[in-house]
Amino acid sequence: MLKRMSTIFLCLLIAAVGVTGVAQTKKSAGPAPDKAYLQKIWDGWATLDTANVAGFYATGPHTFFDIAPLKYGSWDEYEKGSKAVIARYKSAKFTVNDDVAIHPHGDLVWATATVANQMTTTAGKVEMGNFRWTVVFENEDGKWMIIHEHVSAPLQ
Repeated sequence: MLKRMSTIFLCLLIAAVGVTGVAQTKKSAGPAPDKAYLQKIWDGWATLDTANVAGFYATGPHTFFDIAPLKYGSWDEYEKGSKAVIARYKSAKFTVNDDVAIHPHGDLVWATATVANQMTTTAGKVEMGNFRWTVVFENEDGKWMIIHEHVSAPLQ
């Protein structure tokens, strides 16, 4: 009986150590994104260079909805499509408004906000307004990466 109990205890100990080891393989992403982190993303977009925001977006099959066109199925598609839109502008400024709401949920965080925009076309026309923004982040190897995004503008 003692030998059997020792064997059971040893098996449980090995299982517990194994589970603990597996659980620790995923890096902690640290604190959830905050308004400053969200602003940093939009500051990257304001440079009108997708290279300055690529590091915020997860690779692979993820859905991103933008103002135009309707939908992208990956960051690669989003980046390619965005370059065509960005080429029509010579400057941009984006400000995450104070209505930002951030909702952490384990390795996911979703956030909503409106974003004030001022963009100047290559022809010199200034466009101003507000975007609606919904974004979902996932902890990928210790970094909060955008896995879904929806940007839209109210109908005028």
